[in-house]
Amino acid sequence: MEVCYQLPVLPLDRPVPKHVLSRRGAISFSSSSSLFGAPDPRQLAQRRGAISYDSSDQTALYIRMLGNVYVIVIHSFGILIGACVIFKQLFSRDVRVRSQVGFEPERRGSHPYLGVDFRTLHSHAESAGSIPARRIRRLFSFQRHLLSSRFLRGAPHLNPLHILDEDYCGQAKCMLEKVGSWNFDIFLFDRLTNGNSLVTLTLYLLSHYGLIELFQLDMVKVHRFLVLVQEDYHNHNPYHNAVHAADVTQAMHCYLKEPKLAKSLTSCDILLGLLAAATHDLDHPGVNQPFLIKTNHYLAALYRNTSVLENHHWRSAVGLLRETELFSHLPAEDRLNMERQLGSLILATDISRQNEYLSKFRTHLDQEDLCLGNASHRHFILQMALKCADICNPCRPWELSKQWSEKVTEEFFHQGDIEKKHKLEVSPLCDSENNSIADVQIGFMTYVVEPLFAEWARFSDTRLSQTMLGHLCLNKASWNAMQPEASGSSEEPESEPEPSSRALPQGSPQS
Repeated sequence: MEVCYQLPVLPLDRPVPKHVLSRRGAISFSSSSSLFGAPDPRQLAQRRGAISYDSSDQTALYIRMLGNVYVIVIHSFGILIGACVIFKQLFSRDVRVRSQVGFEPERRGSHPYLGVDFRTLHSHAESAGSIPARRIRRLFSFQRHLLSSRFLRGAPHLNPLHILDEDYCGQAKCMLEKVGSWNFDIFLFDRLTNGNSLVTLTLYLLSHYGLIELFQLDMVKVHRFLVLVQEDYHNHNPYHNAVHAADVTQAMHCYLKEPKLAKSLTSCDILLGLLAAATHDLDHPGVNQPFLIKTNHYLAALYRNTSVLENHHWRSAVGLLRETELFSHLPAEDRLNMERQLGSLILATDISRQNEYLSKFRTHLDQEDLCLGNASHRHFILQMALKCADICNPCRPWELSKQWSEKVTEEFFHQGDIEKKHKLEVSPLCDSENNSIADVQIGFMTYVVEPLFAEWARFSDTRLSQTMLGHLCLNKASWNAMQPEASGSSEEPESEPEPSSRALPQGSPQS
């Protein structure tokens, strides 16, 4: 089994430990080092990183930057030159570069297609001329992210940035004041935070609920954990990316504010709910479970073809919790219990178990036996809330819902194109020649979303529930109007059908 060693995540003011350097070939560096020019207070002082490789076989190169590598490259040309020399030397020895947490494509028994890195599965080739502009955008992105982190901590602006950055920061702060609104535009918020929507939003909510003080969490560890979570989402995925995770986290916050939950949930419940929402699709490869199974991917074998992606999301989240030692100050039993409950919440998002959870929810509501004073009942409601948050896109206002629909369908169709290319059976809803966005969305709304949110409205009959159902009805009508020959094929089924494989698209890795 091939192993790609990883340097531990370090606080920003610590160098790479000597024991790490002694057991593998490694080069550590700092942007503030005199070797790379005089430091600038407006640059990333004390931002450290490392390049390392397994000294036993020198086949796995690992890079960790505690910060934004593009920012450092722009500001410190010495790093760029040094990195080029390092890479040239390593490549001359036929060293294979691997992504930080990417899927390893050369496992035995895998389909030949898996030689493609999932992290670049949905990426598009860019011209060489666009690279400097992209790096500049990432520079401003990280500068604004640092500024937003300061105002969340209440720190003064010692080194004010450009007026434009202040303007972006101010708009993002104004949006956070309305984070409980169902009309919250996560796409706009992501632009204002320059790609850091998941970190900024989750950090704000943890502070809003007083969880950082209550659980005595180290702010450095919290921020490091959230940054790693955000980085572990594949932002080249049209749909299953960090913005989707931020959207689900915001929806989860809306549900946690509902009267029945607000007066019953404990602080531990809220913490688990927010963490589960933020990590529920962690390291999603942009393809669904059937694709992993038919290509003999090692994850399918590892989890025996059962909730493959959900298990991977959960284990990835636990790995980051342990790597950052976020809960290291808690008793071991409490840490393990939180990890198990986090897994239970994330596993509930498996759409193939939709009927199981929906039937249980309906039975509780029919018998009126839900008691939120009972810990197991509260946990079940958290599971249902996360399931609703995960597939709530059709219940958003049309302008937001339409964007999500286009993104998830793009991801499906891209998978279908790959399956055709490699002569694999095309997965349901992934054939762009036989499906349209309207087809996919109408089926999804009818068979999956409507039954779930109808039961949620029975449980929590509030203005928010009625708003969601109203948007769902209007959005479905809009997609129906877009269908060709809609008048002859828009009849609603008289009775609720069982969800089929055709109706498992949006917001779920199983689709």
